[in-house]
Amino acid sequence: MKQKCIAIIGGTGKVGKYIADTALERGYAVRMLVRNPDRIQVRRDGMELIVGDALDTKSIQKTIHNCEVVINAFGQPAKADPYYSEVTQLILTNMKEQGIQRYIGVTGGSLTIEGDRKSIMNRMGAKLFEVCFAKMILDKRKEHEILKQTDLNWTLVRLPFVVEGSGKGEVRENLIDMPGSKITNGDNARFLIAQINETTYYRQSPFIAGR
Repeated sequence: MKQKCIAIIGGTGKVGKYIADTALERGYAVRMLVRNPDRIQVRRDGMELIVGDALDTKSIQKTIHNCEVVINAFGQPAKADPYYSEVTQLILTNMKEQGIQRYIGVTGGSLTIEGDRKSIMNRMGAKLFEVCFAKMILDKRKEHEILKQTDLNWTLVRLPFVVEGSGKGEVRENLIDMPGSKITNGDNARFLIAQINETTYYRQSPFIAGR
């Protein structure tokens, strides 16, 4: 039986590395778009690296070719001029051209969308991010609006602080408020990989946190 291929955008970041390892452990083939392949210290069977840039159409096309799922874990330094929305738009455009339906992305829990019922503490935290990282929050909102306009089966997972560790294998989920302040890389990766064949959060943006 042919392995299901997963494309990972941003595979050398802390989140992306764990996603790749978890996917390989679950029997998936993984193709990762990376800018610096030297950051991948261990090359494993089933892993293919595409060296390129997330803003380059040909790099995206090559990375997602013949894949059934795209996981976007692209990250930037907090103070950099953000272009998350631009990367997401490029991915979605090429997914449609190649007939790929499943998109899974990650963003911060500071993103507030219609229907949220955040606690006072979480609302204060979101407001603080809006002040300190105004450009990033605006771009993250734009990214969410781009997703809302596509007919692909997307899920945008909102994360708390992500910390190093394999975790306990238990994740809290909530559609209207952040259920905790942190999650380990391991628990986050397991949740994201589980979404590949899960339809519960199609076209939704759940919050998750560790237990």
